[in-house]
Amino acid sequence: MSSSFEINSLQIKSLTIMRQQTPLLSLNETIIGGDVLTIMGPSGSGKSTLLNWLTGMLPKEFQADGQLYLNGENITQVVSYRRNIGLLFQDALLFSHLSVAGNIAFAMPKGDSKTRAIKINQALSDVGLAGLENRQPESLSGGQQARVALLRVLLSQPKAILLDEPFSKLDSQLRQETRQLVFEQIRQHQLPVIMVTHDESDAIAANGKVLHLKTPQQDI
Repeated sequence: MSSSFEINSLQIKSLTIMRQQTPLLSLNETIIGGDVLTIMGPSGSGKSTLLNWLTGMLPKEFQADGQLYLNGENITQVVSYRRNIGLLFQDALLFSHLSVAGNIAFAMPKGDSKTRAIKINQALSDVGLAGLENRQPESLSGGQQARVALLRVLLSQPKAILLDEPFSKLDSQLRQETRQLVFEQIRQHQLPVIMVTHDESDAIAANGKVLHLKTPQQDI
C-alpha cells in the first residue's frame, strides 16, 4: 500500500496522551532522516511518557490516541522489540561481562562472525577507539563508554533513534565532543531522531526543531 509519508522519517500523527482524564500532551510531528527533534520541559510534563509511547512501553495508567509511522509504516501496534528504534540513555548501560566488541556485537543482526568483527573494528576506528575491542567496559573512561554505547545502537541498524538525556553525565568538554560525534553519526546514517534533554546547549547543538512541553494543570 502506497504512503505519502517521507522515506527515512518518524511521524507522530494526532497523538494525545492522557492520565486519569487529564490531557498530558498532544503532538503532530514529522522528523526526517538526519534531523533531530528536541523535547524539553519540566518534570511531569510528559517527556518520559512520550518516549515510553514511542517504544511501545506506555504504562497502563496512561491512555494514548494517535499513530506512529516509521519510514511510512504504521508501527503503532508493533511490539517494542520489533520497532527498529534505537535508544541511547544517559548511562552507557554496557554489559560488564562482555568486552567492548562483545557489547557492540550483542545488538547486531546475526551474520558471519568475521564480517561482524570487521564492521566492529572499523566502527571503533571511526570514533577514535581503534584497538580497544578486547577491553572491558569498566576500564574505559566515561566518554569512551558513551562512544561504545553509541556504536552498539548504530550497528544494531535502527531506523530511528531516541536520545534520553544522553550527555547529562559528561563534563562540559566531553559533553561537547560526544554530542558532536553523536549528531555527526546520526546525519551520516540519515536517521530521524528525538532527543529529550534539560540542557539548552544540547538543543542548540542539535540544530533542529525544539518543543517545550508544559506541566498539565490539575483541576482543583
